[in-house]
Amino acid sequence: MNMVVPRRRRLVVVGNGMAGTRLLEEILAHAPQAFDIAVFGAEEHGSYNRIMLSPLLAGQQRFADIVTHDRAWYAANRIEHIAGEAAVAIDRRRRVVTGAHGTQRRYDVLVLATGSNPLVLPVPGATLPGVTSFRDIADVNAMLDACRTGRQAVVIGGGLLGLEAAYGLSRNGMQVSVVHLMPVLMERQLDPLSSELLAAELRSRGIAVLTGASTQAILGEDRVRAVRLADGRELPADLVVMAVGIRPNIALAQAAGLACGRGIQVDATLRSSDPSICAVGECVEFHGQVFGLVAPLYDMAAICAGHITGAADDLYQPGVAGTRLKVTGIEMFSAGDFLGDADTQAVVYRDIARGVHKRLVLRGDRLAGAVLYGDARDSAWYCGLIQNGTAIGAMRDTLIFGPAISSAPSPDRAVSVPAGAAPDVAAAAA
Repeated sequence: MNMVVPRRRRLVVVGNGMAGTRLLEEILAHAPQAFDIAVFGAEEHGSYNRIMLSPLLAGQQRFADIVTHDRAWYAANRIEHIAGEAAVAIDRRRRVVTGAHGTQRRYDVLVLATGSNPLVLPVPGATLPGVTSFRDIADVNAMLDACRTGRQAVVIGGGLLGLEAAYGLSRNGMQVSVVHLMPVLMERQLDPLSSELLAAELRSRGIAVLTGASTQAILGEDRVRAVRLADGRELPADLVVMAVGIRPNIALAQAAGLACGRGIQVDATLRSSDPSICAVGECVEFHGQVFGLVAPLYDMAAICAGHITGAADDLYQPGVAGTRLKVTGIEMFSAGDFLGDADTQAVVYRDIARGVHKRLVLRGDRLAGAVLYGDARDSAWYCGLIQNGTAIGAMRDTLIFGPAISSAPSPDRAVSVPAGAAPDVAAAAA
């Protein structure tokens, strides 16, 4: 008697970044034989760790060191890797994805992991040669090429990526200026005092920091030569790096008629408005929230894979957005409501000699937020307290010193102040 072998379902993944490849790993772990898999990737090579682009720029890593999934991995797992061909159209009626070179693949399940696009300031000269973003290996190569022939660089944006770009360019011999619109650096991750400490540290390393500065135009004819600020100053530049933020890449989803807001709107199973299409990663919008950190992207991949394979039925729920960072070798961490309000108290610790600043925000008997600058060893513990809503109780007086300390704090090291107090008031006890 002839046995009928059921056809394996066809899975197409659009996007070969960290979210897309994590999804593939999760699917292979649950059901390695369930799908015929095809992956569209706009870049020619396999997947790599984008978090490591900064040390790559700084000369601390090679590209081979940050590759996470090479061509051999796709072949070994019988995944068709359609490299160097971005997906450009989705026919939802026929369930077909079409690539930029005409490649077509049918799907039973489609997952969009299209990531995000860098924001470009709408100023004159933004498209001049010598202006680049900082999102992929091509951007890193463009910056390294500029370092070989140029001397001066301007980085527009004083967030994490901008400062990492500035550090890497400085290590490559460039004279670097950071232009930031807000009055302090990394205002989304740091409190004002730690931001000022970071700016001072950058300046001590030869990087010029201009806060409260608005870019008016990028100057040049055949190539960038300077950046003009709104106050009339002109900063000479052989290279301009735009690091002013990212926006979910939803063009493909929008063209296909999927529900989109800031990102591709999904439910708690990561399904879009079309039940046969899911989305994971930076392109996603969940309950009005978009995501740019690795941890939620990996959580999405795990939840989505569980539902696609039928191996699990967990629902996605964003956790506390704890961020551990390292810029120019300085460890930093922030999570939760680290600025606080009139109903909170802040506990602040400073050790000037070690360059350490810590700020904990308490709401009643709970830790609501934390900023650690210069020493982030206890970041996971603080993040857990925030996420779990743990009652502080008897730990309240020693909380600033981390889990290893149980003795009472020294009065000249820690002080509780209203969360809205000026930074120098909080620092006065240091």
